Amino acid sequence: MSHTETLDKISAPGSSSRLPQWLAVVTMIYVLISAVSLIGTGFKAATGGQAQELFSFASNPYVGLVIGIVATALIQSSSTVSSLIVGMVAGGLPVAIAIPMIMGSNVGTTLTNTLVSLGHVRNKEEFRRAFAAATVHDFFNLIAIVIFLPLEIMFGLLERISAAVAGLLVGDANYSMSGLNFMKILTKPLVGTLEGVSSLLPGMLAGLAMVVIGLALIFLAITWIGKLLKVLMVGKAKAVMHSAIGKGPATGIFSGTLVTIFVQSSSTTTSLMVPLAGAGTFSLRQIYPFMLGANIGTTVTALLAATAVTGAVAAHALEIAIVHVLFNVFAVALIFGLPFLRNLPILGAEWLAGLASERKIYAAVWVLGVFIVVPLLLIAITVLF
Repeated sequence: MSHTETLDKISAPGSSSRLPQWLAVVTMIYVLISAVSLIGTGFKAATGGQAQELFSFASNPYVGLVIGIVATALIQSSSTVSSLIVGMVAGGLPVAIAIPMIMGSNVGTTLTNTLVSLGHVRNKEEFRRAFAAATVHDFFNLIAIVIFLPLEIMFGLLERISAAVAGLLVGDANYSMSGLNFMKILTKPLVGTLEGVSSLLPGMLAGLAMVVIGLALIFLAITWIGKLLKVLMVGKAKAVMHSAIGKGPATGIFSGTLVTIFVQSSSTTTSLMVPLAGAGTFSLRQIYPFMLGANIGTTVTALLAATAVTGAVAAHALEIAIVHVLFNVFAVALIFGLPFLRNLPILGAEWLAGLASERKIYAAVWVLGVFIVVPLLLIAITVLF
């Protein structure tokens, strides 16, 4: 067999050579679930079970929102941040504080799209189209927060619904189908080993070490899951993407959800759209529903992470994961479902892109303003008043 034939066989979709890659995906999922369990244990140890007091500074929902925005903008992975938040809830972080953080993570992850659009900055028309495609995601997520954060503050809308759903699914707070803590049994070898290593450190440092190790493992697992799935599913993801965009809003949203589940990264999914929009392959209105589907698809990671949590806090961990799903589903249903709201993100993105294409300083002001200046101002205002 020639070298070329060997490569063809390796790249063939049904080839047995893909088995190691699928095993690697399963291994990384195991690492992800174990890491979330480790973070919950470490966070509880580090705070001495007093997470409420530790995060009293974030009792103001706007501060929690800022934490979510800034953390995700820095890490560039809403999946990582949402998984971390699930682990922190398992360690005692109140769900009410975690909800604004989850909302903020939606905004923080859109920074990737905006940075990708800057690659078209030399061509005025391309940059206008690419920047509009990037910022339509920003505008949608900001509008979603403007609508749902006040509702959450006043009525606890998402917390109430997610608590009811989590209660139905978890029941007696043991997260398993039959009351058996099988996830705890499965993750015990890795978690127990890492706990043992961390326990060599004194007091609170042991808990902090577990949180840091857990975060590093989450980031590693999600990064590798994304890379492996992109290789394994690239043909299917591209086929779904190209066949769905432009075939109607419902198909676009569904396809965006599906592709994001495939590649486990909304940043990757939406960033793929920006160059296509810049080149004029697809219009802003065509890719807009696809972007919204990516918001929904990225929530799968937090749901997966919640399966790591057992015992009395299992319901709360699942609850915050469900909040992430409900927030994105409700936002798409409301904003995209109502005609007078549907076009607002498009109008905002086109207006801003028009300004930025004429004067590039507006692009810089937008990035610095949304992801740095405004979050800092919100914190300053809440501290002063």
